[in-house]
Amino acid sequence: MTTEEQLEQLNEAISSIENGAQEYQIGSRRITKASLSTLYSERLRLNNQLENERNNGGVYVARFDRR
Repeated sequence: MTTEEQLEQLNEAISSIENGAQEYQIGSRRITKASLSTLYSERLRLNNQLENERNNGGVYVARFDRR
């Protein structure tokens, strides 16, 4: 999965929580999603990673000196 795809999924999760889907119950089972602060931190990390990928082109160069 690409960084962009991860970021898209993360934004969808954040949006659903912000719109009231933090916790829900089905029968006797209660489901709680991740905290927004955790998701915001991960979004920041992914945004930084994506920016690095775009700026650096994902290419790394090694230089070896001959002696």
